[in-house]
Order: sequence, then C-alpha cells, then structure tokens
Amino acid sequence: MPKLVDHDQRRQAIAEGVWRVIVRDGVPAASVRAVATEVGLSAGSLRHFFPAHSDLLVYAMHLVVERIEARVAALPATTSRRRSVEQRLQQLLPLDEERRIENEVWLAFTAHALVHRELRDIWDQVHRAQRHACALAVKQLGAAAVAVEARRLHALLDGLAVHAALGPDDAPPDRLIAVLRRHLNSLETRSQRRRGSS
Repeated sequence: MPKLVDHDQRRQAIAEGVWRVIVRDGVPAASVRAVATEVGLSAGSLRHFFPAHSDLLVYAMHLVVERIEARVAALPATTSRRRSVEQRLQQLLPLDEERRIENEVWLAFTAHALVHRELRDIWDQVHRAQRHACALAVKQLGAAAVAVEARRLHALLDGLAVHAALGPDDAPPDRLIAVLRRHLNSLETRSQRRRGSS
C-alpha cells in the first residue's frame, strides 16, 4: 500500500531544510539541488512541491511569518495590556533556538531581497505588517505621535535582531528583553505623564 504524504507537512519540512541551508551557507547556496539533498529528496521530487526555485524561497519566507503568527495566537490571555504588548513583541526577537533560526533566516532574506524582486514583494508585505504591529503596540500603551513611535519601536526591534545575529554573546535573551522592556516602560511613563498634565 503506497505511503500517504501530508502535502503541507512535507512543504514545511522542505522549507525548514531551506532554513538550515541558509543559516549554514547563505541564501545563494539554497539551490533546488542543495535543498533536495538537505531533506533527502531528489530534485525532481522537490519540484513536485515547488515547481520554481522562487516558489521555494517565497514559501520559506512565509513560513517564518506563519510561525511568528502562530506563537502570538497561542499566547495566554492576560488582563494586563502592558504585559500583552510585551509578550507579542517578544515573538519578534531571537530569545530561543527557534526564534534565533527564524531571525538569521529573515536577515539573510532581507539582504537577498535587495536584488531579487520575487522576495522584495513579500519582504515589503511583512515589513508593513511589522510596522502595523508596532503602531498597535504604541497605541495600546497610549503613546502620542503614534507614527513616529511606531517607527522608533520597529527600528529598536530590528536593531536588537541584527545585534543578536551578529554578536550573540553581547546580546543574550535577557539583555534583549531588558532593552525592550525599558523602551516600553518609557513609552508608558510618558503616556501617563501626558494624561496627568491634560
């Protein structure tokens, strides 16, 4: 009896193979042949799931986003708006092995998207979604100048992610959390002062 293959699970396993190749060797090395070898498939079998190389890379990028969204959706409910904001934003930082890999893959894709249009489109979509998430966070904290504060928060998260990837010893998870927490505290404090003076 032929073995049944879960199409979605196999696509995810292939995308995770793309991640491993990228983390180890960079995006240019993530050819169909290299990824097929990584996941134990023939190039022809891999093309059954991803007919074009660009399809493979775009799906691998989408999977990073899906994993982040799934973690956010699984966060426990909390009555603290401030705690909820921090928990959501922490999903964008490399605080454990899973998020470290996602971060390194995302940064590699970011550099590659500068010169590859098929990746730039999805990068733009995700960038806008991240900015929207930052705007929602600063609104929930009652900050003024939401557009500016959203950009500042987004830049902080991006900067922390880059520092963690390039100098992990100098940017351990507890330090990343402390920097994020301090920034959110400052937003909340300024908001409270503004409300108190109005």
